[in-house]
Amino acid sequence: MHVQEWLETVPAVAVYALVGLVIGLESLGIPLPGEIILVSSALLASQHGEIDPVVLGASATAGAIIGDSIGYAIGRKGGRPLLAWLGNKFPKHFSEGHIATAERSFEKWGMWAVFFGRFVALLRIFAGPLAGVLRMPYWKFLIANVLGGIVWAGGTTAVIYYVGIVAESWLKRFSWLGLVAAVLVGLTSMLVIKRKAKKAGQRVEVTEAQVP
Repeated sequence: MHVQEWLETVPAVAVYALVGLVIGLESLGIPLPGEIILVSSALLASQHGEIDPVVLGASATAGAIIGDSIGYAIGRKGGRPLLAWLGNKFPKHFSEGHIATAERSFEKWGMWAVFFGRFVALLRIFAGPLAGVLRMPYWKFLIANVLGGIVWAGGTTAVIYYVGIVAESWLKRFSWLGLVAAVLVGLTSMLVIKRKAKKAGQRVEVTEAQVP
């Protein structure tokens, strides 16, 4: 079942709690689809009056800030061994290469890495724990954490909510036009991709033919 379809089956209070919990756990360092849940919930709020977008945004923001703070505390206490343990448990997300990339971001940007990390899937699960491991001063982390949580969670909720309202209104007025436009765009994209793939295949064949 699609995420949004599943969310439609639960009460609004459960949606708020789920969004806050999933985003909190993701921010803590557990790889979960926090952004997908948030976007799906915001779209649902634009279509159903039972879900208040303000409460939804506040829940997401609270989850992001609290989760990151707990992740920071765990990272500060666990240190490097924690990263090694996470690498064994979640090799896809906490591989040595990903950790090294995140560390370089922190060394270069400092507290801004925590702020902008909210908008990058990889850094979003690293920000809290890694800031703790690297012993970033807590006041710097807290400022970046709070501001990043508000801008990312609140901003994403607001943008998706209003886009959903505009899109629904537009489709109601121009449903057939929208359908035709979508079909034309899809066909054009498919033809362009197919043409590029054919040209790329021809170039490969020519290159292989030229190799002695």
